[in-house]
Amino acid sequence: MIDILNKARDNRDYIIELRRDFHSHPELSLQEFRTTERIEIELEKLGIKHKRVSETGVVGILEGDLKSENEVALRADIDALPILEIKGREYGSKNPGVMHACGHDSHTAMLLGAAKILSEHKSSLKGKVRFLFQPAEEIGTGGKIFVNKKCDTLGKANRILGIHCAPDLRSGTIGIKKGINNASVDHFTIKITGKEAHVCKPEEGVDALYIASQIVVTLQGIVSRMTSPIEPVIIGVGKLEAGTAYNIVAGSAVLEGTTRNVSDENRKKVNNLINDAAKSIAKLYGGDAIVEWEDFASVLVNPETGCDEAIKAVRGVFGNDLKIKTDRDIYLSGDDFCEYQKEIEGVYVYLGTGNPDVPGSENPYHTFDFDIDENALEIGAAIYAGYADWVLNNLD
Repeated sequence: MIDILNKARDNRDYIIELRRDFHSHPELSLQEFRTTERIEIELEKLGIKHKRVSETGVVGILEGDLKSENEVALRADIDALPILEIKGREYGSKNPGVMHACGHDSHTAMLLGAAKILSEHKSSLKGKVRFLFQPAEEIGTGGKIFVNKKCDTLGKANRILGIHCAPDLRSGTIGIKKGINNASVDHFTIKITGKEAHVCKPEEGVDALYIASQIVVTLQGIVSRMTSPIEPVIIGVGKLEAGTAYNIVAGSAVLEGTTRNVSDENRKKVNNLINDAAKSIAKLYGGDAIVEWEDFASVLVNPETGCDEAIKAVRGVFGNDLKIKTDRDIYLSGDDFCEYQKEIEGVYVYLGTGNPDVPGSENPYHTFDFDIDENALEIGAAIYAGYADWVLNNLD
């Protein structure tokens, strides 16, 4: 029997050092070369076999001494964001304009911590553990890459666990919620073609900027007047570029945005309405609009049985000392962990990393001063390791 909790505590400094190293050297999606190399170095030290999946993904495979056909997978995402971090942190980003502002540095460190715990007790391990270090979660492609290569990644595993830090939960608390946890995420780009003219002769042109502005306003009307007020829907436009000079009717415009939905039915409806609105408005004012879509993530739904299993595993490690929140609100961000859930039983756990005494740890994701309470790292490592051990011993 592995004393996972005390082993996680013993490895506290190791996990924190890893997290700070990853935080200091953030890398954008599909560019996680240094991150991947450090992961491989650590797996080598632990005697864990590993392989590359795509250029910047890594899978470690640990086979216990107690022979069994059982396999379980543990997943961490490893990429960072194009954000300029606040100055003054001793472990702040050394890559200007790139920052771990979503906690992926902590996920990676916790999974390596779990790998260390389990590798040091492989004589007590029954079956095989797959450690998935996945790139490109932030652009919604890494999960698809790993699932498309599932012989190398998931293998014969029939369970997978993911963990994400949560600034809205206090350190010492975790969220395990049955049902919908995260929304679907789609990214749209609307390219508008008009015709340039002098502003004093607007009738001779087609104002792409005006068309774009009308589209932005209309999209909000889709949410308020064409979807149910009791089902969460977001249409957000975060970027609009148009025109060449202050006194020229804009000949072209490009706007980018995202939709968030919690049902496949609404997802299809809303995205089709955006297509129709953009093209109709452009046509009304003499222009043309093309709408391009990228599918970042489906709705993330935790299965009931899987959540019950995860809770049993956590209680086996922590007893009643760790608070489990089962009614955390739906979060309208997305996560491509949903790709694994399409293949096998998967549970996504939210790890509380907020602490009013730790600056930045209660700030929202994707902000320049985001941080975590590092006291939560050993908890996350113990959850990863405890879940793997429980599955291998209980799900023959």
